[in-house]
Amino acid sequence: EATPSLACANKCVFCWRHHKNPVGKEWRWKTDDPHFIVEEAVNKHVSMIKEAKGIPGVQADRWEEAHTVRHCALSLVGEPIMYPRIDELLADLHSREISTFLVTNGQHPKAIESLRPVTQLYVSVDAPTPESLIEIDRPLFNDAWERLKYSLSCLKDKGQRTVARLTVVKGWNSDDIDGYAKLVALGKCSLVEVKGVTFCGKSDASNLNMTNTPWHHEVVALTQKLQEELAKITAAGGPDAPPLYGLACEHKHSCSVLLARVDQFGGEIDPVTGRRKWKTWIDYPKFHELAARHVEDPTFKFAVEDYVAETPSWALFGAEEEGFDPTDNRHRKKRKHPKYTKFDLSGVPTHDDDGQELSAQERNRLKMLMDEKKKDVGDGSTVYTLKGGEKTVEDASLMFRGLTVTK
Repeated sequence: EATPSLACANKCVFCWRHHKNPVGKEWRWKTDDPHFIVEEAVNKHVSMIKEAKGIPGVQADRWEEAHTVRHCALSLVGEPIMYPRIDELLADLHSREISTFLVTNGQHPKAIESLRPVTQLYVSVDAPTPESLIEIDRPLFNDAWERLKYSLSCLKDKGQRTVARLTVVKGWNSDDIDGYAKLVALGKCSLVEVKGVTFCGKSDASNLNMTNTPWHHEVVALTQKLQEELAKITAAGGPDAPPLYGLACEHKHSCSVLLARVDQFGGEIDPVTGRRKWKTWIDYPKFHELAARHVEDPTFKFAVEDYVAETPSWALFGAEEEGFDPTDNRHRKKRKHPKYTKFDLSGVPTHDDDGQELSAQERNRLKMLMDEKKKDVGDGSTVYTLKGGEKTVEDASLMFRGLTVTK
């Protein structure tokens, strides 16, 4: 993960950098050479990897493999697309056969238009309305909403993978799902990534708290509603109607769900499982081959479908593994385990810490406790705005989640 720019035109409430970096509408700093940035980034990465040798849990084969950089997420801090020589930096990465995942906040649409093909291009869609965008992103541009919409509309003309990235912050931007659908439709994005915000602690620049972080099942429910709203726009028809999207992948540990265009990534329905097969993974050698050909001949165009790869079964939405690679071992904090492992639709636990089904009597007791809680805070999520703008969320259906037992 790297960036060529520390500066940004937004001051998002959920930014984990705590706003120690500079802000600005345009570039006004020293411009380092792109080759120097890439070379130093790779060298520093390798240096950090070397220091990990011998640490308990580090696997020797993966430690060795990590010395060769193969992927770069340009999203570490700031707005990477503000860097005046971003196109040259991308070219340098591709010449080394390093894939590029560029994340932009959608405030520099002209830069998006002129961007060379990247492996995957993200636009952050942090709010569904102009008012909520100002509240959560705290942009410097007065026309931030128009800039976001313009940026999204630029995506439909890109030949490569594009992503609308939604960061869900409970109490702040988790409503107005139809607004999100209209924004996604503007770009006819290849993918829609919906993820829960990660709480990174208190700071003077942010007033978020743990209640603003959604659980995975809440992100799933929101994504399902978004899929339904997109389907309504598609059914209405018209030249700007988006293609059909399907629930393709999920990763519970990341609190993340992926919608994908059926026409670009969808496969046949498995007659045994009833689930659709997907090709949301990336054929990296093929991408580099295509990108190199584009460099040689700028008139050469390639599309999303030209470098897709089949999604493994464990990464599919609804898979038992919930996005965890079964070849890896999952490690929990010492002695700390979830008190309950399964819940019914209302949030009442159904299985204990060992995965054993609770008795009807115990489930009824827990339900009564939840009913008492609902008398105090109401049914569903209730948002309270506190002094200083902090928002806290009360939801009785979550009262048993997050509880742990010591083993």
